[in-house]
Amino acid sequence: MQGSSRTENQLRWAPWWVLASVALWPLPGPAEAVLSLGALAALAVLGIQRFRGGMALLSHEAWALTTVLFLSYWLPELLSSPDAINARRAVRESLLDLRYLPFLWLVAIAVANDRGRRLTFAGIAVICGFWLLDALVQAATGWSLGGPATADRLSGVFGAGNLKLGLVLASLAPFPLTAAADRFGLRGWLLVAMALVAVVLLAGARASWITLALVLLASAWLQFRNRRALVTVVAGAAVMLVLATAFSDKLQERVQRTGAMLDGSSEGFDHALSGRLPIWRTAMRMAIAHPVNGVGVRGFRDAYPDYAAETDPWLDDPDHGAGYHAHQIVLEVLSETGLVGAFFWLGGGALAWRAWRFATPDARRRARAPAMALAVTVFPLNTHLAFYSTFWGGLTLLLAALYAGSLLADKPRGDDADGA
Repeated sequence: MQGSSRTENQLRWAPWWVLASVALWPLPGPAEAVLSLGALAALAVLGIQRFRGGMALLSHEAWALTTVLFLSYWLPELLSSPDAINARRAVRESLLDLRYLPFLWLVAIAVANDRGRRLTFAGIAVICGFWLLDALVQAATGWSLGGPATADRLSGVFGAGNLKLGLVLASLAPFPLTAAADRFGLRGWLLVAMALVAVVLLAGARASWITLALVLLASAWLQFRNRRALVTVVAGAAVMLVLATAFSDKLQERVQRTGAMLDGSSEGFDHALSGRLPIWRTAMRMAIAHPVNGVGVRGFRDAYPDYAAETDPWLDDPDHGAGYHAHQIVLEVLSETGLVGAFFWLGGGALAWRAWRFATPDARRRARAPAMALAVTVFPLNTHLAFYSTFWGGLTLLLAALYAGSLLADKPRGDDADGA
C-alpha cells in the first residue's frame, strides 16, 4: 500500500503536464518535447515502481481501453511498414509513435480522479478561452500573440504559417462550452458559442465549420435537453455567419465556393472541395492497388505520382507537387494502411462505443466533453488533417486517452473529496 501511495503521489503532476502539452500546441517543437518528456517521466515512475499500485491510478478497464485505443492507431502503421512505398519512413514513424503509449497512460491517469478531471478539463477550457480572446483581438486589430494577420484568415496564436486555429478550437470546443454551461448556464454557454462561431468562421477552414456545428448541436441538446436551446443555437449561428460574411471578403469567397457544389456537376463539387476530388480519386486507386495494408503510413505523397491521373492539377503545382495526404480519414486509412488498418480502426471505435454503452450515467456525464471532442474529430463525413501526422495524430490520441481515463475512472477516493 505504501508503494501504491508513493506512485500515486509521484504522478499528481500529470494534469499539469497534459495542460502544458496542450498550451504549447502553437509551438510544435516545444510541444513535441513536452510530450516526449512526459512519456519518459511516466514510464520511469511506473517502471521504478514496477507498475505496483497501478489500480490506484487507473481501473483495470481504463488501462485496457487506453492501451487498446493506442494499438488501434499504432498497429495499422506497423503492419503497413514491411512493403511500404517508403519503408524506411513507415518504420521510423512506427517506432517514434511508440512514445504515445506511456503518454496516453499519463493522460488517462491525469483524469482518473475528481481533482485531476476538474483541473485538466477546466485548464483546457481556459486555454481555449485564451486562444479565443487572442483571435478576437486579431480580428479587431490585425495583431495576435502569434504575430500579425498576414494570412487570408485568422491565425491567432498559431501564426500565419500554421493555420490550424479553427480546426483545433472546433475539436476542443466541448471543453469551454461544458465549463461555461456548468458555471453560468445557458447564457454563459451562448456567449462562448457565439465567440467560437465568429472565430472558427473567420479562421476559414470549412472542415472546422462542420466540426463546430456538430459540437454546438450535440452540446446544446446534452446540456439543456430542449428544442429552444437548439433553435437559439441555429439562429445565433446564422446571424454570426451573416455578420461575419458582411465584414469579410475572404469569408464571402469561401461561402460562395461552398455553394458551388449545389450545381450538381463534378467541377462544382471539386471547386467546393478546394480541388480535393482528384486527391480522393487517387487515394481510391491506391487503396484498390494495395488492399491489404496500403502504401504505408506517410507514404501517400511518395505514391501519389504513380496513381494520379495525367491531368491531375496537383502534379503540376510547384507548391504542392502532389497530394501530401488523403484529406479524409476513411481514405487515409484505406490508402495508407489498407483493410488491415480499417479493421483495427473500426475495432477501436467499436470498443470505445461499447465502453460508453455499458458505462453508468455518472461516468457518461464526466466523460461527456472528451467523448464529444473525440467523436467530432474523427467524424467520417468531413475533410481532415492527416491522422498519422505528428500534430493531428497526437491531438486525436490525447482526446482518446481523456475519454478512456474519465469514462472508466475509479470512484472518488478520500483525497479527492478533500481537494488534496
